[in-house]
Amino acid sequence: MLDRYNTILDELFTDTDVFAVTMDWSDTPTGPPGYSTPRPTLHPGSIRWWTESDQDDPDPEFHTHTRLYADRRRSSHGCADGLLRAVADEALAEVFITDTKLRHIHHPYDGGADVILATPAERDRMRDRHTAWLSSHPAGL
Repeated sequence: MLDRYNTILDELFTDTDVFAVTMDWSDTPTGPPGYSTPRPTLHPGSIRWWTESDQDDPDPEFHTHTRLYADRRRSSHGCADGLLRAVADEALAEVFITDTKLRHIHHPYDGGADVILATPAERDRMRDRHTAWLSSHPAGL
């Protein structure tokens, strides 16, 4: 998995600045995470970037606050390996790597990755470069 993750990350981001983003959630905006996570250890230089609160339910017990943490780093081969290994091992979920303009997003998960590109033409070119991967894993990269 790590080789595939890095192949795509290298194609998208080599020698550019990227944001590495991790997430957790809580039942209060600033409270402790709702589950134990290695996120702080694996993403130590991150800062809280955004909190998305879902308070639609009239019962406060069902309110959730998803918190996104980001750091800015120069992309190079292997620069996110700690986060990527944790995702592949299911120790960490909800990680993504994006360029600083949020035009290309790599969202790994334990069996592959979602890759969001700015245009259909970019998507098609990447798909065509990796058709062997797609035939062996029809759900995606």
